[in-house]
Amino acid sequence: MKTSYKFLSIFSLIALLTLTFTTPARAFDGRSGENIEIKAGEVIEDDLYVTANEFVLEGTVKGDLIVFGTTITINGTVEGDLIAAGQSIVINGTVTDDARIAGAELQIGKTALIGGDVIAAGASLEAQDGSAIAGELVVGAGQALLEGSIIGDVLAGTGSLELNGEFGGDISVQVGEPGESGPAPSMYMPQSDINFPKVKPGLNIAEDAKIKGNLEYTQSRDIKIPANTVAGKITRTEPVVDSAAVEHKPTPIQTATSWTFDLLRTIATLIVFGLLLGWLAPAFMKSLMEKMQSQPVASLGWGLVAYAYAAFFFAILVIIVAMVAGAILFGVLTLGGVSGTIIWVGILAIFTMIIGFILTVFLTKIIVAWLGGKLILSRFNPALAEHKVWPLVIGVVLIALLLALPYVGWLFGIIAMFIGLGALWIWGRELMQVQKTA
Repeated sequence: MKTSYKFLSIFSLIALLTLTFTTPARAFDGRSGENIEIKAGEVIEDDLYVTANEFVLEGTVKGDLIVFGTTITINGTVEGDLIAAGQSIVINGTVTDDARIAGAELQIGKTALIGGDVIAAGASLEAQDGSAIAGELVVGAGQALLEGSIIGDVLAGTGSLELNGEFGGDISVQVGEPGESGPAPSMYMPQSDINFPKVKPGLNIAEDAKIKGNLEYTQSRDIKIPANTVAGKITRTEPVVDSAAVEHKPTPIQTATSWTFDLLRTIATLIVFGLLLGWLAPAFMKSLMEKMQSQPVASLGWGLVAYAYAAFFFAILVIIVAMVAGAILFGVLTLGGVSGTIIWVGILAIFTMIIGFILTVFLTKIIVAWLGGKLILSRFNPALAEHKVWPLVIGVVLIALLLALPYVGWLFGIIAMFIGLGALWIWGRELMQVQKTA
């Protein structure tokens, strides 16, 4: 099993970039709303895209299911891939192909059957006794409890991991140290719809576990492994310690100073870009904020889809393929000068697209900040909420503080980016529809 590729897949799931390469382009059914249910007996013949606060599948989706929401429950059948992101995701039904799930609470129920691989990222993953995964499992989570059957290999990076099922392949895990536990997920998500399992820190292997392949785990000391649970070779790897980083660990004052300067740089950059955009394209900025305010759930959902299917990544792939093919073709024809030109033009195009993508990320943060500032000021001073500067300043300071929070700041950044991208996607789609009807 290619370890580096599998770990890359975990982070690709969070960003949902893997959709670009794994989901074919074909007809699809799109639905959005507060509560969406595909009832028993209902059959969706195409791919299904859903954004909802609560989504329940009781029927059948013939193609892929891509769903974003707060609570997602799969009781029916997905005959393609399942791609889901939300707070809680429960799979009790059948997924014929792969499942890629990201969220705080992930549960593969007792009756769940997944015919392909599972890639999961979240606070907690539970594969209950009776569940079956025909492919491999890749998981990055705070804790994981694996009690079902997994035919393929398992690659896990968790703080707490318990193996209490049947495993047909090799298991490679990086786990936290016993006794070094953080707060349980149930403590910071008390309103959860799922009962979080209790998993002790580190790697735990139950007496009933059956591992047919090899076991490789990374930890500072040997753990107790019940006899006859591992058929293959057991290997423990010492955690890698960066001695240079330990020796040059910054003092609390240095850390606080660096954090403050980074915060101020972020605030200044966003304000400057925001004022510039407000001056150059006021109507465009106003339109995007209206889309975001009137369709917040749709903006988040379409932002995830837009990022997953972003023309940016697809175009870069096309450019690279064209560069290689063109260089080989004209090289064979002994037209080396043309080959060189193709390569340089391709590199310039990729560079231009990267710059454009970075500017788009800035734009999404500015839109969210500006709208947030307007909403805050409208509660205290409606007249000031329409000012050209103060809503942006208030919103940017708030966004910058959220982005600078340790451990969770990146999450606020991703949410802001997805909402902004979704508003931009909706605006562009409506503009194209207007142009077609004109």
